[in-house]
Amino acid sequence: MLAAHILSMLGFATYAALLPELRDAWGLTNAEAGVVGGMFFAGYVAAVSLCTALTDRVDGRRVYLAGSLAAAAASVGFGLWAQGFASAIAFQVLLGVGIAGTYMPGLRLLSDRISGPSQSRSIAFYTSFFGIGTALSFALAGLIAPHYGWRAAFVVSGLGPLAAGLLVYFAIAPAKTVPGTRFSIASLFPLAAWRRVLADRASTGYILGYTVHCLELFGSRAWMVAFLAFSASLHAGSTFPWHAAAIAAVVNLFAVPASIIGNEIALRVGRRRWILAAMAGSGASGILLAVGAPWHWALVLAILVVYSMLVMAESGTLTAGLVAAAPPELRGAALGLYSLAGFGGGLAGPIVFGVALDAAGGAERALAWVVAYVAIGAGCLAAPLVVRMHAPSR
Repeated sequence: MLAAHILSMLGFATYAALLPELRDAWGLTNAEAGVVGGMFFAGYVAAVSLCTALTDRVDGRRVYLAGSLAAAAASVGFGLWAQGFASAIAFQVLLGVGIAGTYMPGLRLLSDRISGPSQSRSIAFYTSFFGIGTALSFALAGLIAPHYGWRAAFVVSGLGPLAAGLLVYFAIAPAKTVPGTRFSIASLFPLAAWRRVLADRASTGYILGYTVHCLELFGSRAWMVAFLAFSASLHAGSTFPWHAAAIAAVVNLFAVPASIIGNEIALRVGRRRWILAAMAGSGASGILLAVGAPWHWALVLAILVVYSMLVMAESGTLTAGLVAAAPPELRGAALGLYSLAGFGGGLAGPIVFGVALDAAGGAERALAWVVAYVAIGAGCLAAPLVVRMHAPSR
């Protein structure tokens, strides 16, 4: 399942890795480039509840295989037929639908087959491997595009989810589904339960915190390669020793353990205190990164690594906090709303960044990048105040 999870993600960051090239080739504004990046999350949010609910009725391997085929078709289709803004949006939405059919159904497949103490550890590894898949997606695009073109990068990335679907379907034994499980719109969108979740102040605080966390996380990831290209253009002498996509891959790998380590720190210093510190640190370091774009490349990379780790540092703590805060009878509904709100923030992040770039004068202006990082980090800088208001001391 871990191997399949990584393979399924190989198309996830291809667009982000190639954003500067595609933006210029298609004559997109920064706002339009951000919209294309955000449309992945629109597809994901639209499909994730349905895909997860289907695992109660049918063999989860079939759901996973269908999601894998959709993700593969999206990446290959982007490489072969994308011609501009509208077609790029269509393929990004389809990619989001495909990943929705693999990520949570894959977690369900794993949790149904492992019990006891190993279950929690396996789930932690599975969720953290999202970052490894993202890193390899950046690396693959950076390896292929310079030699064979951006279309080849998308086509090759589509082979990953195809291999993931086949691996899961043929290498994992089927599990029995619960007979008589009924399917309804209420099971996809339990509005009454969500209202009760939002009535709980602590749960609401963690959900809001996760939303702005995802806005900053996915906004910064979507524009990381473009920022590195801008920073390189300001260096009169020596500049980054690697391709920008390769740097993004390494930076994302550094961020993988940050969530696990951050949760361990939170257990020692207190959950609310750690969330306050990590969110303030990520928001501030993002602004510092933008201000430091013209500095020596080694310093820029050091700040970027620290920033990426701080962005991820409170992720596991927010999730653990929600699980602890939500009433036991509402925990499932709370997690569902939490996931939808988070990926809604992920949808907004790339768009907010691109709109801020345009509003501040365009990607050629240093001040515009500062404004863009302020725009995606402002929520995290404010979120500690929201969490302080809504979450009880723990």
